Amino acid sequence: MTHNQGITPKFHPEITPTVEELEAQERRLVFRRFTHDDAWALGSLLVDLARERQAPVAIDIHRAGQQLFHAALPGSAPDNDAWIARKRRVVERYGSASYLVGARCRAKGTTFEDSSRLNPDEYAAHGGSFPITVEGVGVIGAVTVSGLPQLQDHRFVVEALEQFLNLSET
Repeated sequence: MTHNQGITPKFHPEITPTVEELEAQERRLVFRRFTHDDAWALGSLLVDLARERQAPVAIDIHRAGQQLFHAALPGSAPDNDAWIARKRRVVERYGSASYLVGARCRAKGTTFEDSSRLNPDEYAAHGGSFPITVEGVGVIGAVTVSGLPQLQDHRFVVEALEQFLNLSET
């Protein structure tokens, strides 16, 4: 049984997911396809959710090295774009959510910075970037949010992916 029983809480920082729960999210949140139109629809959903909550975030969607969507909401700052790039690079390099990569390091009693030996100005294993995985293809990009505490950034992206994928299946 998981802490959140498969439901992503809306900004409840007291529940920290396990590595197994994070891995299950990645197995579950897979696209049949991912087009430019899908990037726009997913990005727009994220913007709508952020506006409802007055979340001061920047949102980014990349596919195959191309930025397909970007939005900066009120309260976000240029630093959020730098965080987006650093978190997205972790997804691109490891093929896993930036929060999961950091959680795996913490589970081993170390930090991402110590174990990866990558430049922390270029890579950040902090929550908020999630792989865009297509069935039969693999990871093709990332959807990233920055502006909230890292676990909330992660949960926000997961919540939007769950809604988007549930809507596209109906």
